[in-house]
Amino acid sequence: MKSLVTGANGFVGSAVARCLLNAGHEVRCLVRPGSDRRNLHKLPVELLEGDLRSAPSLRRAVAGCDSLFHVAADYRLWVPNPETMYDINVRGTQALILAAAEAGVKRMIYTSSVATLGTNQDGIPANEETPSSLVAMTGHYKRSKFMAEQVVQQMTDEHKLPLVIVNPSTPIGPRDIKPTPTGRIVVDTLRDRMPAYVNTGLNIAHADDIAYGHLLAYAHGKPGQRYILGGENLTLLEILQMIDRIRGKQTKRMNLPVKLILPAAWLMEKMAMVTKVEPRATMDSLRMARKKMFYSSDKAVRELGYRYRPAAEALEDAMNWFRNNGYCG
Repeated sequence: MKSLVTGANGFVGSAVARCLLNAGHEVRCLVRPGSDRRNLHKLPVELLEGDLRSAPSLRRAVAGCDSLFHVAADYRLWVPNPETMYDINVRGTQALILAAAEAGVKRMIYTSSVATLGTNQDGIPANEETPSSLVAMTGHYKRSKFMAEQVVQQMTDEHKLPLVIVNPSTPIGPRDIKPTPTGRIVVDTLRDRMPAYVNTGLNIAHADDIAYGHLLAYAHGKPGQRYILGGENLTLLEILQMIDRIRGKQTKRMNLPVKLILPAAWLMEKMAMVTKVEPRATMDSLRMARKKMFYSSDKAVRELGYRYRPAAEALEDAMNWFRNNGYCG
C-alpha cells in the first residue's frame, strides 16, 4: 500500500506520515524544493520534489499511489501576496485531486480545517452541520480553505470520488518547527512573554491524535462526508493557566479588549509590508479572536472511533519539545 502525503515535512503532515508508517504503509512525501525537512529526518519515506502550483509534478507524485493524504496548505494569518495562498490552497488542491482521480487513486483524505466551519455565538461547540459562508470567513487563509473545501466537495459529488474530508482543530504537540501561531503562544508563555490575553477560546488537540484521525478516516470515513478532528475546548486564559501549572510557575495576566490591540496590529502589518516578516499580531487574527472557536468531535468519535487525549498532555508534549529544541532561549 503506497500513500502520498503532501505537506509531510510540516507539523501535522509529518505526524500523518509517521502514523502511516506505523500502520505499514509505504509513504511517498511531496515536498517543495528547498523546504525544511527536519521532520522527516531518518524516516523511511520516499521524497519527491514538487509544488501544488505545478501540475506535472502533481501527476508524478500520484503515479503508482493507492491513497492520497492531502495535508499541505499555505497556513499564514498574514501574507504579502494573497493570490499565492489561493494558488496553493484552492487551485493547487483542485489540480491535485484531479491528478489523483485520473491516476486511479483508490482513497483520498483531504485535510481541511475547522476554520471553514461556522461558530455559535452562545459558545456551544460547533459541529460539521453548523452553518457557514464565504462572507463569514475572516482573512485570506479562512477564505481560501473554505473555497478549497467547496471545490473538493463538488468534485467528490460530481465524479463520485473516494474522498473523505477531515477538519482538524488547533494542533499542539512535538515537531512544530515553524512554529504555528498557537505554538508561538506556548513558546512565548515559556519565555514569560504573555502578560496579557484576549477573551477568546480554542479547541486544543494533540497533533498525533489528529494524525491518527486521518488514518481512521481512511479506514472508516464515508466518501463525501467531513469529520472534525478536535480535542478539548478551552479559553485562552485557561490554556495559559494550564501551561503555568505544568511548568510550576503562576503568572498574573491582564485581560485586553481586542479593540485596544487592533491599532498595534495595523501598525505591525504596515511594517511587515516593508520587512516581509510575518507580524506577531494581525488584524485578521484579532477579528477571529472575538469568537470562541469551540468545536465538537462527536461525529468522528461515533463514526470513526476517534479519541483524543486531554489538552494538558498535548501542551506538555509541546512544551518539552520546544525546550529540548532550543525555542525557549
